[in-house]
Amino acid sequence: MERSALPVTGVVLAGGAGRRMGGVDKGLLVWRGRPLVSYALSILAGLPEILISANRSPEAYQPFGYRVVADAQPGFQGPLLGLQAAFAHARQPWVLTIPVDSPRLAADLVERLWGARTGTVSVVAGRSAHGPEPIICLCHRSAAAALDEYLATGGRAAHGWFRALPHAWLDLADEEIVNYNTPDDLKA
Repeated sequence: MERSALPVTGVVLAGGAGRRMGGVDKGLLVWRGRPLVSYALSILAGLPEILISANRSPEAYQPFGYRVVADAQPGFQGPLLGLQAAFAHARQPWVLTIPVDSPRLAADLVERLWGARTGTVSVVAGRSAHGPEPIICLCHRSAAAALDEYLATGGRAAHGWFRALPHAWLDLADEEIVNYNTPDDLKA
């Protein structure tokens, strides 16, 4: 199936505080000659809709050509608020999220997440040998109510909100899930 035919909104989660990077907007940092956000956008390329979830610097993300959305609540409260914002703005029935700081994600990640759906699954989350990597996920819009409820009760752990929903796991290679969180990471 061609990506343009998938009923999926791709979302780059770039709304964090970047504390371990000195408080800078990680998506705009350059690695190997390109901003980190450009690597994430290339993973999602071809989907019928792509959003960038960013809580600051929306004007810096606009030249990339995609709609920029922000969390409904201030204060960099975690990636789940980026997913919540994506549910609110997405036009497609499925939402696929990836972090902005993982430039080594595999080029076929979209197809692999899509292919991992089975039966009544409403969430497909990534996992590695180190455990869940739920920021890399594919969620049906029907999961939005469960996310809203989880957030309303103070939940912020990315791996906790979907456990009561029908879900599946996509195994990721360790080299895919390398996050660039510190200035030294960018030297790799």
